[in-house]
Amino acid sequence: MSQATLTVWKFKSADGAETASKTIQQLSRENLVTIHDAATVRWEEGAKKPKTRQLTSTAGAGALGGSFWGMLFGLLFFVPLLGAAIGAATGALSGALTDVGIDDGFINRVRDEITPGTSALFIMSSDAVVDKIHDAFAGQEAPELIFTNLNTEQEAALREVFGED
Repeated sequence: MSQATLTVWKFKSADGAETASKTIQQLSRENLVTIHDAATVRWEEGAKKPKTRQLTSTAGAGALGGSFWGMLFGLLFFVPLLGAAIGAATGALSGALTDVGIDDGFINRVRDEITPGTSALFIMSSDAVVDKIHDAFAGQEAPELIFTNLNTEQEAALREVFGED
């Protein structure tokens, strides 16, 4: 299996990720990219927190599932608001995410970039040519790419933590 990539495409509007998700689903149907899982984050101007949605229509056999996205989005957007007891419980899981390349640098960058009035499309893929995805967004709002690559061991560890084979 080829190396997995977690790409985060940030858009300057709350609608950008939703439009882009339709494009990426079309690329997947045309077998131009292999999408294992994807989710969107939409943060309306003035909202206290973003709305997140897993794209179940793209979730393939290698999908990580809602627990992965819930954990990741919890770390990204809600942890500063959680109490110490919940924070301690997430510590073990966040340590597991660090082991798979989702470290503080990545989390802080995403947290700094995705703010009220913006949106993002998170894609777990393999065999994805990032340029091909970027080109498919032509004519739409130009996204900013934030990403991390996972090596085979990191991807296997991620699947182990979230109970996926």
